[in-house]
Amino acid sequence: MKQVRIKDIAQKANVSIGTVDRVLHNRGEVAAKTREKVLNIAKEMNYQPNIVAQALTTKKIYKISVLIPKGGNDNIYWLSHPKGIEKAVKELQPFSVKINYYFFELHNEADFLKRTDDILNNLPDGVILAPILKKEAIQFCKKLDEHKIPYIFIDTFIDQTNCISFIGEDAFQGGRVAASLIDFGLAPEKDILIVNLAKDLENTQHLNRRNQGFLSYFLDSGKNIGMKITIEIPVTDQKVVNEKMDSIFQKNTNIGAILVSSAKTHVIARYLEKRKIKPILVGYEVTKKNVEYLKKGIIHFLIGQKPMEQSEKAVKRLFEYLTTRSISMKHEFQPVEIINNEIITTL
Repeated sequence: MKQVRIKDIAQKANVSIGTVDRVLHNRGEVAAKTREKVLNIAKEMNYQPNIVAQALTTKKIYKISVLIPKGGNDNIYWLSHPKGIEKAVKELQPFSVKINYYFFELHNEADFLKRTDDILNNLPDGVILAPILKKEAIQFCKKLDEHKIPYIFIDTFIDQTNCISFIGEDAFQGGRVAASLIDFGLAPEKDILIVNLAKDLENTQHLNRRNQGFLSYFLDSGKNIGMKITIEIPVTDQKVVNEKMDSIFQKNTNIGAILVSSAKTHVIARYLEKRKIKPILVGYEVTKKNVEYLKKGIIHFLIGQKPMEQSEKAVKRLFEYLTTRSISMKHEFQPVEIINNEIITTL
């Protein structure tokens, strides 16, 4: 089908190209009767604006704010996201996309809110955020709505918001995947320990959803009938981890498997290595520290959600919305990858 041009509309309406341009882009004075005529003809001819040409012509700089946890130390998972973002920005050239990063301390509500204030003071064209802290994220999203700033979620999805799109893992299904891996290799009567390395589990949406999915598997179809024990460890300090884990193992001598609900699986692997305890250990994310313990055989399975792909797609999806005011996909659940020692040695 031939694309309808402004020239075609002008010829049919018997007006100048400049008049059609002013009507379609709502700039300059045009008689009401002429405006109505042009708009009706454009609709009849199914006119679709050339967004790419417009964006290049206007040379607009699209300002995007990115709000994600600070990576490093025991939180290395979040170091991958900026790489995906920069890849997307490079691929979008010659369009001008400016990224401003706002990093917050993971599970630090006050720091999260401080960064959201910084973003609102700068009023970007759009926002990409990881809404890990549910209450604070909902509060921030309401303020973005007030300013009519579109936003996309990565890593974690929360309801009660007007996010234009979500890209990331289906956390509930991710929990069920972890359960199936443990259930396959564990004796039915053995207990399972769920370790949440988080300060406020109730307010940490994606960990909650993973745990819910994990437990639902055993209610539906799992063969394991042992106890499901949950522990929350607020920090990754080795002394605190040792004390908490020692206490659990002293009280529960039948633990045969451990799920770590976050990317900090290596923290528990480090404990198990020092204590020479060898349960089945399943966790999340293919980070360097996790892979080290996978190769040692201390971590048995890692479930990855491809963070670079998440953030790369988020930038492109937000750019699509900013230039067309439409979105091609509301939810895009990233397929998870299951990694064990045999697979990692071939990569």
